[in-house]
Amino acid sequence: MDEILGQIQDIEDFQLHGFVERLEGMSAIVRVNSQKIHIGTRCWLHPKNHSPVLGEVISFNQDLAQVMTFQHLKGLHPKCKVTFLEHGTTIYPSSQWQGRVINGLAESIDGKGKLSLGAVAYSLHSTPIPAHNRAKVKEPIELGVRVIDTFLTCCKGQRLGIFAGSGVGKSILLSMIVKFANCDICIVGLIGERGREVREFIEDTLGEEGLKRTILIVATSDETALMRREAAHLTLRLAEYYRDLGLSVICVMDSVTRFAMSQREIGLAAHEPPTTKGYTPSVFAELPKLLERAGPGIENSEGKTGYITGFFTVLVDGDDHNEPISDAVRGILDGHIVLDRSLATRGHYPAINVLQSISRTVPMCHSELEQQAVIEARKNLSTYHDMVDLIRLGAYRVGTDPIVDKSIHMNEKLEAFLKQKPSEFTSQAESFEELKNITGQNQTE
Repeated sequence: MDEILGQIQDIEDFQLHGFVERLEGMSAIVRVNSQKIHIGTRCWLHPKNHSPVLGEVISFNQDLAQVMTFQHLKGLHPKCKVTFLEHGTTIYPSSQWQGRVINGLAESIDGKGKLSLGAVAYSLHSTPIPAHNRAKVKEPIELGVRVIDTFLTCCKGQRLGIFAGSGVGKSILLSMIVKFANCDICIVGLIGERGREVREFIEDTLGEEGLKRTILIVATSDETALMRREAAHLTLRLAEYYRDLGLSVICVMDSVTRFAMSQREIGLAAHEPPTTKGYTPSVFAELPKLLERAGPGIENSEGKTGYITGFFTVLVDGDDHNEPISDAVRGILDGHIVLDRSLATRGHYPAINVLQSISRTVPMCHSELEQQAVIEARKNLSTYHDMVDLIRLGAYRVGTDPIVDKSIHMNEKLEAFLKQKPSEFTSQAESFEELKNITGQNQTE
């Protein structure tokens, strides 16, 4: 029945045809004369002696439509037939998709057979919920990572960016969040990932138990720009589907930078003018449209709602945290977690620089004692950071400044607290209890 239902849903109400006039760069220029064709219309290109290739209209020049493809252009040639589709940007999600690995077109790629289809069609490119209709972000969510649960406490429906250069440990941090977070389901989008890392992430990082409550959307770096972009939108669409069912959803995307790169590639192909570092204006227009889709849903009459708690990684180019994408994303999200290469080189994992990271829901989600413990710990970390060169050189004498003396005494315990093994889970209550013991807050109760 699922197969029959899928065939019925794929039937088009009409068919329009065109032909490829020429190939230009990474796209095909198609001649067509119809007002029913618009930006985003999908089509099949039919080269001789090759399988049909799926494409999408990205721009127009009078009767000429510029089409980029979801597969590579091999086999395409001038005069080949093009069939335009009325439907194509809709999906039929189902609650049975948990534990599956799919591509940007919502097709199974895990060898477990076709995906079961839901009864309702959902548009892939939805718009964010109007701001005045959303529920408030207020309830903390336990992630099982000590440094985030205490210093950077995250609430349900919050969106955090994870900013890091390559090889600083962001994939391991994401795996800890996916495995430990107190949520109903995890939606993970691997956008532009290395092909080698996908299987490692599934089998070693997530494991069998982690995969059971996860849907993984994968578009590797060798796939086309359209496929990578659609995988990002599919990640948010599935998160929205489960949020609308009233569930608490963790949505992880690795990475937003590669989504921006794919949009830049599409924009340049459509002859947009390049701006900062070659990024086109459409990149900075699409980023908020994508990221604003995460967050709380609409509160129902019983005061309940679903949430999308988002974690979006940003691959910092050359460790420059002020490069265009980092700067744009930081202004959209509700906080940022900075991974520091100097910490990673010392074997300090997760390599989160607490002093450079911030969660905008803190301190409203802390009790008074919890907030005092966090402030005291931050103050001592800052003092030690300012004096560390003098301390290591032996230029500072113990007893000169009691504040510095206290930070030196506390630093070793704080360093141990901030480190955590990938397989080690600590509840939020235990984390705060340990932090209060380190800072002496329990002695003042």
